[in-house]
Amino acid sequence: MKITSAGANKLLRKLEDDKRFLLSQEASASTYVVTEGAEAVIPDYDYRKTAQALEQVEAQVRRIKHALNVFNSTTVLDGLDITIDEALVKMAQLNQRKATLDMMRCRLEKERVTNFGRSNVVEYTCINYDSAEIQADYQAISQQIMDIQLALDLTNQTKTFTLEE
Repeated sequence: MKITSAGANKLLRKLEDDKRFLLSQEASASTYVVTEGAEAVIPDYDYRKTAQALEQVEAQVRRIKHALNVFNSTTVLDGLDITIDEALVKMAQLNQRKATLDMMRCRLEKERVTNFGRSNVVEYTCINYDSAEIQADYQAISQQIMDIQLALDLTNQTKTFTLEE
């Protein structure tokens, strides 16, 4: 079966939902309470059938995730010359750097330090960088992240891979 990465992820979410349902059913039906002297109402539960159903769902999840991993490690993003898995790592790195630059770009050039309980000494925290350079790098990294995300979105929606049945 041919499928896109986006389709595979939707299928994975459905399978995880199926698994949660099976586990919920097992949790509620695998035991029951009986009152002394009362007739027991035993829920319909078959351990072996439930275990087999869970194994089938988990096998499908493994199959899909493996196919996705192969797709991500072999598919090169158009215009970026990196594979999907490299792009995901690069985006995480860029997002970390962007967070640092965001904090730096928001600082005032000179800010008074509040010293509770100290003498009348006035201290300042001063930046030791060119805030225009920080702003430019912040914008460049934001653009790189956006370019990678757009390439990922396009690839995830249009490129297909074979999912063995």
